[in-house]
Amino acid sequence: MVEIKRRKTDRRTLYTIRVIKDAFIKLVKEESYSKVTITQICREADITRSTFYLHFTSITDVLNAVLNDVLFLVQESATGLDTEDHYSFDYLNKNESLVPACQRIGDSDKYQSLLMDPDLSEYIIGRIVAHERGKVLPLIIKKTGLSKEDAETLFTYIIHGSFAVNRANHFQKNEKWTHDVQMLNRFIKAGYEKLAKND
Repeated sequence: MVEIKRRKTDRRTLYTIRVIKDAFIKLVKEESYSKVTITQICREADITRSTFYLHFTSITDVLNAVLNDVLFLVQESATGLDTEDHYSFDYLNKNESLVPACQRIGDSDKYQSLLMDPDLSEYIIGRIVAHERGKVLPLIIKKTGLSKEDAETLFTYIIHGSFAVNRANHFQKNEKWTHDVQMLNRFIKAGYEKLAKND
C-alpha cells in the first residue's frame, strides 16, 4: 500500500517538474532568459509559487535542470573525434561532426531558443565544456600527443568555435551549416594529424 502511494507521488512530482521546465523553455523562447520570472513560470505552468519552491530554488536551478536534460541527449553521442572521411549531409546528420556537442544539442527545436539567447551563451558553453572535458581531452591527447595543458587549449578553442559557428547558423542543419561543418571537420582532422606527426 505504501509503495503504491509513493509511486503516485513520484509520478506527480515528475510531471510537475516537467511542466515547470517546459514553461521555462516556452518563456525563454517568447522573451529572453533575463526577463523570465518565477511568477511567469508559475502562471505558465499553472502551479503555485510554493509548488515551484518544492522542486526548485531559483530560475537558475530550473535552467540547470533543463541543461542537464540537454546534456543527457549527448551523453551517448560520438565524442566528436571520429576521423573517418565521411562529410556528407547524411553522415553529419547521423553522426554529427568531428566537433563536440554543440550541433547535437542544437538539433532539438525545443532547446534552440536557449542556445540563441545571448544572456545564456557563455553559461551554456561552460556547461558543455564541463560535460565534455572528461571524454574529449584524453582523446585529443591520444590523437595528437599534446600535453594536457595544450590539449585543454585546443579543446576550449574547438568548443567555443563550434558554438559560434552553429549560433551563426541558428543551429539549423541546412546547406550552409553542412558546408561550414564539413570545412571545420577537415580543418580539425588535418590539425590532429599534423600535431601527431610533429610529436
